[in-house]
Amino acid sequence: MTQSDKANAAAETASPRIDPASVVGWGVDADPENDPTWPMRDRSRDDGPGLNWERPPVQHPDVEILQSVEHLRQPASVGTSTPPHGLSGVIRRKAFRFSESQWGHWLLLMLADRVDSIEGIFSDLKRGKRPRPFQEMGVARPSARRMDS
Repeated sequence: MTQSDKANAAAETASPRIDPASVVGWGVDADPENDPTWPMRDRSRDDGPGLNWERPPVQHPDVEILQSVEHLRQPASVGTSTPPHGLSGVIRRKAFRFSESQWGHWLLLMLADRVDSIEGIFSDLKRGKRPRPFQEMGVARPSARRMDS
């Protein structure tokens, strides 16, 4: 008896076979005439690649924008509110040297987020503001009396 025969025998004893006719709705999309997604999937009569719009004008940001190595050009609009800065920015720049399919890219970006949150606490202290990380994360309830305003 082969390994697959043993697995099949174990599967049959563990759970009985289901009769598809007894399951309500089983095979409801088997008929192409009754398939609501069929016209969208049938591209045999299309006259083009599927994109029938013009690319919007590209934004020209005045801050550094980090771009994936997979993409040759920037998207039409990019976020400019938080450019890379400090140690977290250095880590982010390193992350964008990796492909998005590599763990190093995402792990460095997560590390940069943690470093950025610590940098934010130091920034608050430098400006004379008392940091409240637990209230800002929603872990602790804000007190009735505000201490830092």
